[in-house]
Amino acid sequence: MSGPRNSQDPLFPEIPKTYGITGPISEDLPEEEDLMQTRKLSESLKAYDIFEDDLQLRHRENVVKRLESVYKDWLKEMCKEMNLPEVVTDNVGGKIFPFGSFHLGAHTKGADIDALCVGPGFLERKDFFTSFYEKLKAQKEVTEIQAVEEAFVPVIKLCYDGTEVDLVFARLLQRSIPDNLKVCNDELLKNLDKLCVRSLNGYRVTEEILSLVPNVYNFRLALRTIKLWAKRRNIYSNKLGFLGGVSWAILVARICQLFPNATGSTLVTKFFKVYSMWVWSVPVCLREVKDCRYNLPFWDPRVNPSDRCHIMPIITPAYPQQNTSYNVSPSTFTIIMEEIKRGHAIAQEIQQGKATWSKLFETPEFFEKYQHYVLLKATSTTDKQHIGWTSLVESKIRLLVGILERNVNISLAHINLQMFPGPRKNNIEGGSTSWLIGLVLNSDGSKNQKIDLTSDLLSFTDAIYTQAKTSEVYEEGMTVSAMYMQRENLCWQMPDGSRKKVFSPKPQPAVSHQISAPASHTAPDGAKRKGWPQSEMPAKKLKNDKESVSVSTATPSSVTPQATKRPRSPCSEASTSKRIKLDPEPQEETKSTCHDESGVSLSKSPSPSKKRPGTPELETPTKKTRYDLNQPTVELSDQLPSPAKPVSVKKGSIKLHLIRYSTEL
Repeated sequence: MSGPRNSQDPLFPEIPKTYGITGPISEDLPEEEDLMQTRKLSESLKAYDIFEDDLQLRHRENVVKRLESVYKDWLKEMCKEMNLPEVVTDNVGGKIFPFGSFHLGAHTKGADIDALCVGPGFLERKDFFTSFYEKLKAQKEVTEIQAVEEAFVPVIKLCYDGTEVDLVFARLLQRSIPDNLKVCNDELLKNLDKLCVRSLNGYRVTEEILSLVPNVYNFRLALRTIKLWAKRRNIYSNKLGFLGGVSWAILVARICQLFPNATGSTLVTKFFKVYSMWVWSVPVCLREVKDCRYNLPFWDPRVNPSDRCHIMPIITPAYPQQNTSYNVSPSTFTIIMEEIKRGHAIAQEIQQGKATWSKLFETPEFFEKYQHYVLLKATSTTDKQHIGWTSLVESKIRLLVGILERNVNISLAHINLQMFPGPRKNNIEGGSTSWLIGLVLNSDGSKNQKIDLTSDLLSFTDAIYTQAKTSEVYEEGMTVSAMYMQRENLCWQMPDGSRKKVFSPKPQPAVSHQISAPASHTAPDGAKRKGWPQSEMPAKKLKNDKESVSVSTATPSSVTPQATKRPRSPCSEASTSKRIKLDPEPQEETKSTCHDESGVSLSKSPSPSKKRPGTPELETPTKKTRYDLNQPTVELSDQLPSPAKPVSVKKGSIKLHLIRYSTEL
């Protein structure tokens, strides 16, 4: 019989009171409304068919077991080939550890499997990418196999029995790999090369994330939601400069730490709220990681100046800690933050009952968002070529985004994650793949601004060819091109050979206040000036002033008001040309031009001292009294609400003279 319990002994096993590097923001328990919203969220996720059934999950687990069996057989074959003692061959072992979204329990239907192959130290890395590659290739279940040794984390990509798998390799400094190996032990990393450490970190980070969240079930539901949202909004890709799966998992895990008792729907709402206000000079960390001094790269902005330049630091919770978002650029950061703020606004509407969860997952209209694009195209002559060539070009697209961002005339470059395969003619091998980058151009106030991207695009394609030849990937028939295009000119070639425009503008209702660029601003006598804002001009003003140029204060949505000069008073020239001698500077200013957004030059009216055919006689003093007292008031009241620039010097001088004349009367 056990002795009496000490009153100081805890009733339950010791549980950490807090998770993460700070305490929680709120430990409130969920209310009935929170539980109802979570049920609605789960039903909404089911509508997108992201959950696997039990049969599909068992198939996925079976794929890992069968691959592990093939891997163990290969290790024994290598031992015999190297003439190692029989005891070593019998106990060599070998282990495959799945990691990533599958190990987190947040994978979607049809997602790939990330797996770590751990081997003994007497193997060489090249053996994995040659001998084991050939063994995999010989398996009847394996298709579409590809070795990518030049990647930051070298990987073998393949499809095993219909399931995509990415295999990475790490060797440990020991002769055998037991089934109960503890990969999270930091001492295993001592004296390992950097590539093996990178491969091991995928599994180590996944294990740490699962151990650092208070409620794994709520974490998985929230992570599935955020991943679906990020994929639907086209911001889920580490390769192209956005955030990958591990980054989104760390962000969600941190919210779970700050709200340990929150339900799945509340965690999603808090996710958007917290990160829409986050100051990104502060990194997102799940725990404090100590440097074990194994001479491995370790993210620390206090020591490494380059780490201070990272825009959106999201730090792994395993040694050696790394920034998972080092590929994020100024453009992709801007796009990610725009999407998070949009998500925050929609989450508030959902809480208020004004929207449903389906609104959060609406897809964006990429082709309606931008007017200017760069079209990137990769072509090859055989299917085997095209897989490797497309993979290489896609992995370097973020370099093109960086080149475009450094152009002073470009403020944002947005790569569309969707690639567009080209048509096949008569089932001939090879093909083409295209990507689109939307551009936002800087405006320097000149509507006829000319921007030349030739050197930028050529420098990128030259870099691709150089990289391909250096890595011995390039073969005859591989091409890559990049060219600028406007939205209206974008079109894809369909399988039947026809061409279809990517963007078809939606019909807009007729708007009376349009700005046009006629050949002459002088209309025939008695004819209305087409395209000019008739509703903004008084009838008498329009009748008596056919020489003036009037621009509506209600600027059309398609016309940018910046850098446009404020128009002169419609009747100021006619009513004051014989009575007021204008200063030389304002008179020269009438020769300047204004431009609409299409770059068309709009010339202002010529000097009022010259009489043109068809122009009515200038007003008599009696007419002067009628116009001078009222017209300036109408003109100023129309112009004040306009977003146009402040009144010019010339306008001011006319205004003062008009006030003087009204005073004399």
